[in-house]
Amino acid sequence: MDILKTAIDWAKAELFSTPFFVLFGLVFVAASIGFWQLGKTEMARAYIIPTLVAGLLLITIGIGLFYTNKSRISQFETDFHTDASAFVASETARAEATLKEYNTIVFKAIPVIIIVAALFIIFINTPMWRAISITTIAMLVVILLVDGTAYARMEAYHKTLKLVNSERHLKV
Repeated sequence: MDILKTAIDWAKAELFSTPFFVLFGLVFVAASIGFWQLGKTEMARAYIIPTLVAGLLLITIGIGLFYTNKSRISQFETDFHTDASAFVASETARAEATLKEYNTIVFKAIPVIIIVAALFIIFINTPMWRAISITTIAMLVVILLVDGTAYARMEAYHKTLKLVNSERHLKV
């Protein structure tokens, strides 16, 4: 099993998915511009700032993740050729930490924030708070969609790393 190829394939798949943050961010920014130019009601005008902020956050997340994973590809090759078993061990530890973060942030904290935002929609009857709550829910749904697939890729990558680790221990 070629673990370097697997690691590079995982990073390339991440490079494919992270631009979706940027794409959705641009949609939010376009919506903000649309509300600014065409919004006639108080509710429509209330969406201008929240959608702009959400769009800029998503764009920033996407660009940051893209460059992090882009640099990781060349670093994988260097680390692997320096010490293959240390590479596998460090990648296994990183994958485990990332999976724990996903479980805490993406699958626990984000749903709680969505629930709180939904409660704001119900109990706070001002256009700005409703716009903030609805935009927050929409942004977090985008994050759940993209990170849900990233979690599945990381989980498969982690299983492969564990398999390689166990094969190395059997050969020793």
